[in-house]
Amino acid sequence: MSREQDRTTRYQEGSLTLPGTVMLGTGVMIGAGIFALTGQMAQMTGVLFPLAFLAAAVIVSFSAYSYIKISDAYPSAGGIGMYLHKAYGNRLPTAFNALLMYFSMVIAQSFLARTFGSYTMQLFGGDESGRMVPILGVSLILAAFLINLLGNRMIQGVASFIGVLKIGGILIFGLVGVWVADSISVTGLLPCSKSWP
Repeated sequence: MSREQDRTTRYQEGSLTLPGTVMLGTGVMIGAGIFALTGQMAQMTGVLFPLAFLAAAVIVSFSAYSYIKISDAYPSAGGIGMYLHKAYGNRLPTAFNALLMYFSMVIAQSFLARTFGSYTMQLFGGDESGRMVPILGVSLILAAFLINLLGNRMIQGVASFIGVLKIGGILIFGLVGVWVADSISVTGLLPCSKSWP
């Protein structure tokens, strides 16, 4: 069998641990789903924000279940590319869907990098020149690229450290939010056509 036809995955077994893998997934979900997208979603949905968040959770659960089932059936380090190859073989749909996945990842990473730059500059009073947000975004992408080059152990170590920081930040934010919510009246936020009896 030639090297081009050999599609078996080659990776160092045990290079990722279960806790490291869980922290990788948790870190991505918290970083993208909570920190980056929550503010924009809250702005668009207003008072329906909790329902929008719940609807997103239901939709994502179908995708998560699909990934669990397919990774159980085909355990591999190949990820989505291997799943596409299993489904469609060496045909045009595999290449087309792989390109769509690639472009969606590029768009998502660009969005997250720009959000990182934007949030960081808000800590320092904004970016009047308009140059620092893209510089910070590109710097983040380059840092992630360099960490990825160092291997799975380094990736899961960095992801675990950042994941613990994110979870701690969310806990602190939640506790402060509950404390502040006790002092705010929500009656002015809800539309009311008639007075309560």
